[in-house]
Amino acid sequence: MEEESNKKRKGCTVKECQYMIQRSLRTPMVKFLMEHMEKAGCKLGDNFIKAVHCEQQMGGSYVRGDGIMVCSNHMKLQDDVNQVVIHELIHAYDECRAANLDWSNCAHHVCSEIRAGHLSGDCHYKRELLRGFMKIRGHEQECVRRRVMKSMASNPFCSETAAKDAMEAVWDICYNDTKPFDRAP
Repeated sequence: MEEESNKKRKGCTVKECQYMIQRSLRTPMVKFLMEHMEKAGCKLGDNFIKAVHCEQQMGGSYVRGDGIMVCSNHMKLQDDVNQVVIHELIHAYDECRAANLDWSNCAHHVCSEIRAGHLSGDCHYKRELLRGFMKIRGHEQECVRRRVMKSMASNPFCSETAAKDAMEAVWDICYNDTKPFDRAP
């Protein structure tokens, strides 16, 4: 019976997710991003990345002052948690390196979303295939654009039109900004 209820459950418990977060902290990409945040002068406390139960349909979020929240009820696999942690760490890194980043400014927010989508591996063709999206050419940029717009829908300061306009205005600069990586991983 317990096995059956686990199949129906959408994600994992906060405790299970917290364990997966601890495991993700040992992955090379997460370690790399955290080291570069420290080098940039941003201290990450022990509770910077935490598992929470989320009402919204999202994998996680980065909130200035609160750190990274991973939505346990939307996580099933270690890979899901790793992906969310990496994506949100890129937002945290962006805020760390840009003293004037304003999340209510559509261009600022869009730029960080472009970078997070491009650099985190969110749009790797295998992930896209599992989501039911597949094109031979141009799938990665199309995916980043789609996911930017999905993320921007939760920003009350940016209408869909403002988000699209901002994305077009900053696309080249932000897509090609691969810091702290030498090139897109």
